[in-house]
Amino acid sequence: MAITPVIPPAFQTAYEQIKMSPGVLSGDHLFLTGMTGGDPDGQMPSDPAKQMRNAFDKIGLILSEANLPFAAIAEMTTYHIGLRDHFELFDQIRLEYLQPPYPAWTAIEAAGLRREGAIIEIRVVANVGTQTE
Repeated sequence: MAITPVIPPAFQTAYEQIKMSPGVLSGDHLFLTGMTGGDPDGQMPSDPAKQMRNAFDKIGLILSEANLPFAAIAEMTTYHIGLRDHFELFDQIRLEYLQPPYPAWTAIEAAGLRREGAIIEIRVVANVGTQTE
């Protein structure tokens, strides 16, 4: 089975520097690397809501590159620093991006994330058979 990287133009430099694909098509699924909430300029906002929206927006860029909508997300794992402190806010923002049928979801409290200042990392698996409208 072929494995094909999915690299939106906004991720090309990171792909080359870090040596990892933002997304990988394999079979009927698109696997996304965990996305944190850094801004396009690489800065990590101190505002939790901004971080959360940035992470979902980056997920949207990768899905779009593969011609998939957010509705294609079948599974989501979220890693949180201070899960209970911002869970309600995260849940509200999550519902700005996701609609029924909702993906399977696991939320995990983490001791730390790779990016300094990050409070959220979101990893998703999408079904390739779901096309954009």
